Amino acid sequence: MAQDYDSPRNKDEDEESLQALGKGSQNNSNDMDDDENAIAEDYELPGADLSNEDASVTVIPMQGDEFICSECFLVKHRSQLDHTTADGQPVCKECAA
Repeated sequence: MAQDYDSPRNKDEDEESLQALGKGSQNNSNDMDDDENAIAEDYELPGADLSNEDASVTVIPMQGDEFICSECFLVKHRSQLDHTTADGQPVCKECAA
């Protein structure tokens, strides 16, 4: 359908469409608030008392082919070793970049 963009506009239609847009944005903001509240319920704040919780993660000791980067303190595979500092501290490729 062709529309004549040069014709004068009807103000009543503009006001109605603006009101409809305003109602739609209010409904969307309520939905977003509900989503944010649901996310916030699952989020645990740092420093929370977790003394009665059981850890379900198995910690594996550092392997012989791994090192701890002296810059980022992450355990890396030896293929990620870039260099060692003058005092013998290893530095990974990411930190050396």
